[in-house]
Amino acid sequence: MSAYHHESSDRFISHLTRNTIALILAGGRGSRLKNMTDWRAKPAVPFGGKFRIIDFPLSNCMNSGIRKIGVLTQYKSDSLIRHIQQGWGFLRGEFGEYVDLMPAQQRHREDSWYAGTADAIYQNIDILRSRNPEHILVLAGDHIYKMDYGSMLADHVAKRADLTIGCIEVSLDEATSFGVMDVDDYRRVKAFVEKPEHPPVMPGRTDTALASMGIYIFNANFLFEQLIKDADDANSSHDFGHDIIPSVIDNHVVNAYPFLDLQSGVQSYWRDVGTIDAYWAANMELIGVKPNLNLYDKKWPIWTYQEQTPPAKFVFDEEERRGMAIDSMVSGGCVVSGATVRHSLLFSNVRVNSYSVIEDTIVLPDVNIGRHCRITRVIIEKGCDIPEGTIIGEDYEDDLARYHVSPGGVVLVTPEMLGERRHYVR
Repeated sequence: MSAYHHESSDRFISHLTRNTIALILAGGRGSRLKNMTDWRAKPAVPFGGKFRIIDFPLSNCMNSGIRKIGVLTQYKSDSLIRHIQQGWGFLRGEFGEYVDLMPAQQRHREDSWYAGTADAIYQNIDILRSRNPEHILVLAGDHIYKMDYGSMLADHVAKRADLTIGCIEVSLDEATSFGVMDVDDYRRVKAFVEKPEHPPVMPGRTDTALASMGIYIFNANFLFEQLIKDADDANSSHDFGHDIIPSVIDNHVVNAYPFLDLQSGVQSYWRDVGTIDAYWAANMELIGVKPNLNLYDKKWPIWTYQEQTPPAKFVFDEEERRGMAIDSMVSGGCVVSGATVRHSLLFSNVRVNSYSVIEDTIVLPDVNIGRHCRITRVIIEKGCDIPEGTIIGEDYEDDLARYHVSPGGVVLVTPEMLGERRHYVR
């Protein structure tokens, strides 16, 4: 590609991103995360030592040049709203940049709650029309990945599509948990089925299906037309996967956009951390020597709000009382005092006291772990105070009686399970 062509392509994409509004659907509870979403929405769940899940789609927008963003909130949104206000208020309104919070607010009917993904956007249709976008990018607020939406926008326009769906390749067994597309050799979507028992395979493949990532690009006027039509349908569940997408495939141009590494053609990193086991595994992946998700990539930074904390500290250097962390990630404000942390991830302001051993464990912020504890393969919720001598992760029956144990054997511990009282989680 010539330098001139590359420059023109960049300008083309920048024009598209400037005239695009991104809408992040962040109102879901995420009930499969069990007690982790008792007091916060799934997009507000901490991830990766210092981030929240929603920081990933928000950062993707920033890095892609999309600076007009609406975040649609609903379920127990206080911590999510507070996080966005504290960490995402740096955009300049005078330049037409913003991250707007869009809660359910009785804009179109007395029943104010969002009834489905499509209804959430329909209830804000007057706001969106007033901003006159060319394209609308619809995103889920609860997935972990890094993606340049500018390339997807360019493909959408080049294919003259009405709707483009971001997709990943999954096995046929995995596909039964997704919305799955049947496509032709040109990526034109011929059918879209939610959680099919017998998923359609990709062209030329026998064991792989194309699954929706919950990422959609619509031509704005086309989306408005479909939302109004859907809102008038009393039999609709007002959901993109169940209603909007299947209804437009036959008479409109709907394309699939595969989320692949442009250099290798290999499936790019994308994780749905919607279960305790998936959440634990995705965090544990970050500790690896060469993780698939590189948080140290300066070319594609993940932005967030973080409390100002002192550096992590490791104290005592005695034979049986040495403060150390091995194959681990330790955030600011942590004190490892004569304890051993091995293959674990500590969020900010965690204290691990003398003679304790922590292995294969995720410790969320503001946790104190007492002396002589042994904790293995555990997620410790924010604000827990683990009593001295506590052992978790070694006796399945004992853990099951006291805590939540996932199908994969990961133990979730919350303040309530320890007999502590809290009203909500920020």
